[in-house]
Amino acid sequence: MTEALTLLGQLINLELEGSGQRITLIVCCGAALMARKFVLRVTKDVDVLALVDDGQIVSPAPLPQMLLTAADKVAAGMNLPSDWLNNGPSSGAGGLFQVGLPEGIESRWEEQKYGDALTVFFIGRLDQICFKLYAEVDQMGSYHGQDLAKLKPNTEELGFAIDWVKTHDSSAGFLQMLALYLNENGYEDAVKYI
Repeated sequence: MTEALTLLGQLINLELEGSGQRITLIVCCGAALMARKFVLRVTKDVDVLALVDDGQIVSPAPLPQMLLTAADKVAAGMNLPSDWLNNGPSSGAGGLFQVGLPEGIESRWEEQKYGDALTVFFIGRLDQICFKLYAEVDQMGSYHGQDLAKLKPNTEELGFAIDWVKTHDSSAGFLQMLALYLNENGYEDAVKYI
C-alpha cells in the first residue's frame, strides 16, 4: 500500500499545490499493522478511521470528494479495487469513530508524510488490540483473531481493550462471547476485566 499512498499523495499535492490545504488521515487495520510492522500480512485496502482537520479528530464520513477522486485515479492506474481507500470502520452510526476512539490514541500513532499535502497517522499497537478484540468477538472466527494473536497482548493491554470494547457493546450476550473468546484463546487472566 506504500506505493498507492505515495501516488495518492502526488495527486493530492498537484490538486492542492499552493493552496495551503492538507489532507490528514488516521489509518487503522491491515495497512496500519503493516506500516508499523506490528504484523506482516497482505491487505487489499486502506481503512480510514478518522480525519484530522485544524488539529481536531473528525469523522471520515463522508470522505472528501477530492480525496475520493484522487483515490479513483490511483485505483485505475494501479489496478486496485475501487474501494481500496475507504472509511468502512467509521462509516455508520455504530462505527469506531462515531462510538468513540480509545483514550490517548493520538499519543500512540505514527506520522508518515506523502508529499506536502497528504499526511497519514497510522494508529498504535494498543489501539489495534482494541479494534481487533472488538472485531473478533463481533465476527467470531475472522482474520481479526489471527491479527490479535500476532500482536501478543498482555493482560494489562487486554484490560484496556476490554474497557474500551465495553463502551461499544455492553450487552450480556456480547460480554458472554467476549469471555468465551478470552477463555478459549489463552487470555483467561483478562476475563476479570469484564
